[in-house]
Amino acid sequence: MKTTRVAIAAALLATLAACSTGKDAVVQGQGTFQFTAPGGQTHIDYTSKQRQPLTEMQGDSLLEDGKQVKLSDYSGKIVVINIWGAWCGPCRTEAPQLQQVYDQTKDQGVQVMGVDVRDDKSAALDFYHNAKLDYPSIFDPPGRSLLVLQGYPRTTTPSTLVLDRQHRVAWVSLLPVEKDELLSKVKQLIAEK
Repeated sequence: MKTTRVAIAAALLATLAACSTGKDAVVQGQGTFQFTAPGGQTHIDYTSKQRQPLTEMQGDSLLEDGKQVKLSDYSGKIVVINIWGAWCGPCRTEAPQLQQVYDQTKDQGVQVMGVDVRDDKSAALDFYHNAKLDYPSIFDPPGRSLLVLQGYPRTTTPSTLVLDRQHRVAWVSLLPVEKDELLSKVKQLIAEK
């Protein structure tokens, strides 16, 4: 029994050590987005000087088998990243509003990108088609694509990040977003050029 406990403890320590010794920017946080919510705020505006770039976010496409959805595919665009799930009531209410913002601003260089978490693919696809959504979404039940969001409460669903044209995080909402509020934030970034 003692030998088994020692073996389990040794394996756990080896796993933890392996996880903490990475040298890439995502693990070390060197110049990349590090989420903070001053005073527990649920809506955070980052000034141009405070903005940090988001490293590559990518994952399997919900809509196209074998295809990857990548943040880098939208270079030079303002990107609205929405973390959602078909099982989430507020997400279902919010999604058509995201589509409306996308429809109104895509010709001005805005891209909406979903990240579908903790979901069943058929339920997610049914919802996507019924809601008549056409922006791309990563299908990522375990939330691995969200690991680039250091310090971010990845279990907060829905939540939305808005990136400027350099893919620096400009605004975060940890609550469902309203169309007018999101459109206002996006228009501010469009005006920055």
